[in-house]
Amino acid sequence: MIKRVLGRTNFEIGVIGFGGIPIQRLPEEKAVSIVKMSLDNGVNFIDSARAYGDSERLIGLALKGHDKKCFIATKSMARGYDAMKKDLEISLKNLDCGVIDLYQFHLVKTKEQLEQILAPDGAYRALKEAQEQGLVKQIGITSHDFDLINMALDTDYFSTIQFPYNIVERQGEELFKKAAAKNIGVIIMKPMAGGALEDGKLALRFILGNPNVSVVIPGMDDEKQVLENINVGKEYIPLTREDKKVIEDLVNELGTKFCRRCGYCLPCPQGIDIPAAFLMEGYFTRYDLTEWAQERYDSLPHKASECVECGACEPKCPYNLQIRDMLKNVASKLEKK
Repeated sequence: MIKRVLGRTNFEIGVIGFGGIPIQRLPEEKAVSIVKMSLDNGVNFIDSARAYGDSERLIGLALKGHDKKCFIATKSMARGYDAMKKDLEISLKNLDCGVIDLYQFHLVKTKEQLEQILAPDGAYRALKEAQEQGLVKQIGITSHDFDLINMALDTDYFSTIQFPYNIVERQGEELFKKAAAKNIGVIIMKPMAGGALEDGKLALRFILGNPNVSVVIPGMDDEKQVLENINVGKEYIPLTREDKKVIEDLVNELGTKFCRRCGYCLPCPQGIDIPAAFLMEGYFTRYDLTEWAQERYDSLPHKASECVECGACEPKCPYNLQIRDMLKNVASKLEKK
């Protein structure tokens, strides 16, 4: 597989990594088989998270006794020192790997959360201590928020960033340029736009055409997916004029109904986290992660049904989305009558 260096980590990794979110819903034997198959076919970067159900443990089982070098990345929603120490201990046990190559702060949303992480009693201190003890090699951060990642890049505390990027969501391109200039690795999540894109090969080719991208981590849960995705990374084919026309048509088709999670619609007067509601609906509908998405939607303090249709959000949306109608759709699917 084509390899790129993950920024200042100096990890040389295949451009197609393994996203560990969907295997949590597979039977154990199949999940382990899918991970092993990926390793056997050239994948050497696997990404999971404490929040991904049983994903870490399944990956740990697949790695047990495997003779191929693999770089393991996982992440935690912990923001405080003690909570991060606890999560790291659980991750090390689940993955059964002794040392985790990359530990990331998961889905940091606000400046206040970033400040909490970097405070003297924050989670960053816990990971720095783990790094000094040889339990963690590198520290990264993930977010869906452009401004948050921009701030994180300015701190220079992180070796990698993880951000959504795909045919429809391109707002991260300036961030990737900035990261490359600072020699910070760029990990791409949501390559299929939350399942909205059906042509996986085209989606991955589009992403790999960006030289500032280090690795893309599509979620994989069947053998056919594994081989198709990996083959894109083995024999990269630049986009043709015809491909670009197809992409243009896709953008036009999805443009009026697809949330890019830029957050410009916020704050909602009713307190609804609009991008999060749309994100959970996507996982529920297109990723077949119904229980996982439902639990996370249920934990949101304000639900889509609380929308009073004031319309304050829609003029702020740079993509002219019909947000009020989209929130009704979320409520119809994720809120029990």
